Amino acid sequence: MGDERRTNLGVLLFIPYRYAEDRMFGALRGAGFDDWTLAQCRVFQRVAPDGSRLTDLADQAQMTKQSAGVMVDQLERLGYVRRVPDPADGRARLIVIEERGRRAVEVAAAALDEILAEWKAYLGTRNFALLHQILEQLREITDPYAP
Repeated sequence: MGDERRTNLGVLLFIPYRYAEDRMFGALRGAGFDDWTLAQCRVFQRVAPDGSRLTDLADQAQMTKQSAGVMVDQLERLGYVRRVPDPADGRARLIVIEERGRRAVEVAAAALDEILAEWKAYLGTRNFALLHQILEQLREITDPYAP
């Protein structure tokens, strides 16, 4: 097959991501976390373990601060997150994950573990490790939020 007939690499990277996202969202809905939208989940997944400021969530989710604020308001009403004073800056607030949110994280993590085990079985241990290594390496130049 010639290069002109190959699937775009960006699409090839996106398809497994969307597959995993759909499976995890389905697992969440199946576990009773059926009161939120995929868009809300996408904002929720960016909340850091020790809390995040709204501006950081908006930036990472690539949306306006106002849109992120609406999503956080909704997630707060549903009991997934809450706002608390930022101990580093009394004027700021942090969005932190509540118990309901932590339970949802556990369900999503278990679903992701299943997916990755399936991919590892399909690709083989060596190829799976190589894929992971390459993607980690690419993250260094593509992810402004990488640690």
